[in-house]
Amino acid sequence: MATPPPFLNSNNPNPLTQASSHLPEDTVIYSIYPDNPLSQDALQSLHLQILNAVSPFTTSYIWQHEPFTLSIALHPFPHLKGHLRFGDNLNDEWFTVFLLFRVSVAFPSVSIQVHDSDGEFLLIEAAYHLPRWLNPENSQNRAFIRRGKLHIIPQSALPNPTLTESLNFLIENEQAAVAPDSVQYVIQNRIAGYPEKAKLNTHSVRVRVPVSVARVFKHAPSLISLAVEGFYDRDMDSMKHAAKMERFLKGRKGGEEEMVTVTVKMSRAMYAQLMQQRFQSPKCYPMPAKKGDLEAELGMKIACGLEMMYQEKKKEGEEGKGSGWKKYKESLEKSGYFKGLVPGSNEYTRLMENAEEYYKNSSLFSKTREMLNAPVRQIDEILSLPYSADEFKNEDAPPSDDDSWLYSGEDELNSALQDRQKEIELYELKREKKKSKEQKDTGASSSLKGEDFDLSELVKTMQGFMHKMSSYEGAEVHNDRDPKEVELDVERFMKDVESVMKYQGDENVTRDMDDDGGSSDMDFGADSNLLLKAADESEDGSDMSDHEDGEDSFMHSYSDVMNNELKSTTLKKSFVHANEQTSVKNEGTSNATEDMDEEFSPVDVDVNLVKNLLDSFACQQGLPGPTSNLLGLMGVNLPKDDNKGK
Repeated sequence: MATPPPFLNSNNPNPLTQASSHLPEDTVIYSIYPDNPLSQDALQSLHLQILNAVSPFTTSYIWQHEPFTLSIALHPFPHLKGHLRFGDNLNDEWFTVFLLFRVSVAFPSVSIQVHDSDGEFLLIEAAYHLPRWLNPENSQNRAFIRRGKLHIIPQSALPNPTLTESLNFLIENEQAAVAPDSVQYVIQNRIAGYPEKAKLNTHSVRVRVPVSVARVFKHAPSLISLAVEGFYDRDMDSMKHAAKMERFLKGRKGGEEEMVTVTVKMSRAMYAQLMQQRFQSPKCYPMPAKKGDLEAELGMKIACGLEMMYQEKKKEGEEGKGSGWKKYKESLEKSGYFKGLVPGSNEYTRLMENAEEYYKNSSLFSKTREMLNAPVRQIDEILSLPYSADEFKNEDAPPSDDDSWLYSGEDELNSALQDRQKEIELYELKREKKKSKEQKDTGASSSLKGEDFDLSELVKTMQGFMHKMSSYEGAEVHNDRDPKEVELDVERFMKDVESVMKYQGDENVTRDMDDDGGSSDMDFGADSNLLLKAADESEDGSDMSDHEDGEDSFMHSYSDVMNNELKSTTLKKSFVHANEQTSVKNEGTSNATEDMDEEFSPVDVDVNLVKNLLDSFACQQGLPGPTSNLLGLMGVNLPKDDNKGK
């Protein structure tokens, strides 16, 4: 399995996420930067021109939460910016990308930046076609839309580009930043079919609703998004408003609203949200006696959602709070304004009242209040004029669109998965070709497959890897460093250890034995006595006459003890031993070595190395693992087991 591209690695952080953390997660953010500095009047003119250019595509489009908008921003320099929440409807996000590409073609002297809560989602979409050096850590201020194409600022030109540097580079070296054709193809394929695709995303449904609700949608059809949002995101507090239906059932004097049948347009995502949730109609809402009336049930959900949205927006507008107040309160908490006081305490309440008073006198309060009150004022203005059910009785309400797409999305999903699988296979094929070329250039024999794979080359490669000097990132001693600082006099170290062991042996043998001949609490067993005995024999020179200094006696004694320990275990069975037995015994070998079993022959290091590597590789079952990663670093590609499972 190939290593995924950096932009598909979920562990990589997104530098842009923190910058837009105050926005909902399902929000797309975009900015339009003119090539030349513009005055405020010129920027306003550009603003209107862009909105006029996209209006033919957006006039009849039903947005999930909010429409495509632009506003003037002066920081860090004059430009246009906007954001919209797409929620569960990804079509809104890609339709926005389509609009931005159209803007870049209609206005060739602008550069456009777009991202969402995932970061550079255009790069994520084309992850299998990006250059390997590009990753989320170095992608900031690198991807731009310009003249109908995606541009990527090359790392060789700007290793860590600022926004100003990137924009200047695009103006002066535009062609050098054009993304590869494969990347362009992926993005263009994703937005292909728009704006026609946007129309296909619209679903018309016939519903039975109060006449006041029908009048609202007749004059402001875009409010269906707020109605569905109010229903889908309802809570216990907002449901209290639905239980009364004061605005859309009892809003007029002289009785309740009549019920009419009308056709409402919405996105497919909205229709799915209405259909997937069960909702008990309020007691005050007139439902037909016949159960299973889909038109009445959907109409009830829409009417209740519109009521909940209206009352909540009205309440928030009067208080002037909403998201603006939340951000303001969070800034106070971060600055330590509340001094760690417990919410509800007298001092905390006093500070909160002071903060609310200051907020109400700020410009943010007026802007927030105006924004929250906008749909409320719009509904009030629509319902302020005379209306009746007669204006809808003569209108023909066409039947609802076919909703089989809601239950038959398997083919579309499989098609998308197949396209992605082809993209993955192409990516892996390119990587394999590149790896083969590199191995051919370096003369590495590890590129051999199947029966031609030479295991001796694996041993040589591993030995070369072990003896190779590490890079600056590894444990390497610098040339300027005094090598004496890390030298170890092995002979002196072993003599010191031997002398300590002999001294401890003399003391422990006489001091730790009790009256009954038993051992003390620090009993190391018979093997420790054997070790001490061997050390004593070495000291008087009786068995080591050929070694005047006795410098090897400790190592032989230690080897004897270890070999005796290993003989009683199964450890030796885990190693592959040499076929030839050592018949001639070296002079000066220890007694324990002479008594070893014949089957405890020398270990073949190379054979064990290959065996353990192959066993570990087989345990990976074709998945990434430590063995394939280690061998990959050395340029070794083990052949797959084609007979597995046969």
